[in-house]
Amino acid sequence: MITVGGRAHTIAEINKVGKLGYPFAEINIDDPVRVKEDIAVLRELKASYDMYFLAHYPNEGNPNDLKNLRENFLPRLKQLIAYSADLDIHKGTMHFWMDKRWTDASVIAAKIEMLAELVDFAETCELVLCLENLSAQHDSFSMFFEAIPNLRMTMDIGHGELLSKENTAFGFMENVFSKIAHVHVHDNLGGNSVKDDLHLALGDGIVDYPRILALLKEKGYQSTITMEVKPGDMPRTLKVLKAYI
Repeated sequence: MITVGGRAHTIAEINKVGKLGYPFAEINIDDPVRVKEDIAVLRELKASYDMYFLAHYPNEGNPNDLKNLRENFLPRLKQLIAYSADLDIHKGTMHFWMDKRWTDASVIAAKIEMLAELVDFAETCELVLCLENLSAQHDSFSMFFEAIPNLRMTMDIGHGELLSKENTAFGFMENVFSKIAHVHVHDNLGGNSVKDDLHLALGDGIVDYPRILALLKEKGYQSTITMEVKPGDMPRTLKVLKAYI
């Protein structure tokens, strides 16, 4: 069964997603100190709205600074995954940029090693770790899946529209569909930079959601979808999702 929830960056947004009646919120699990302080409040919100959480982990910083990634980012992610278990979170999305078109092979090899360590640790916390696509296409992700069989993917359809002639979601669904465990939806006008990642309501941009969602349904996707739009844009985004899947 497909389950649709909303993205929530703050406590206030978790309340908004909860009031809209969605079954889950994908929340920021990014600062170990703040998350530890907020655990009691987050548990209360889960109970009051009868919802559950998915985790959205922080950006990595400089994607080529292997020393910082090994000494700081990796331990931080492990701590955040452990806190996720305290909140009964069983699926989390992380960013780890490894686009083989622009990343040195030695960097990719080192990051695969770190990612494998994170996936193993996540399994001890009963959490499925999903790597989100940024600029990378399916052939880059195939390398990670071959090296780390238990790694899964968050397919971000909005990101797929950037830096690509055709939305990369088509390539992911055709080549690594079995690894897709979560989906992000939001719209944009295309483009080649971070500023073009607009996170508009579905239908307010140019992403071909009718065709993409039809293929997702045809492939038999049966997991979670997060609406990565403002809470006020979620009801009409959900209408688009319901229309096609």
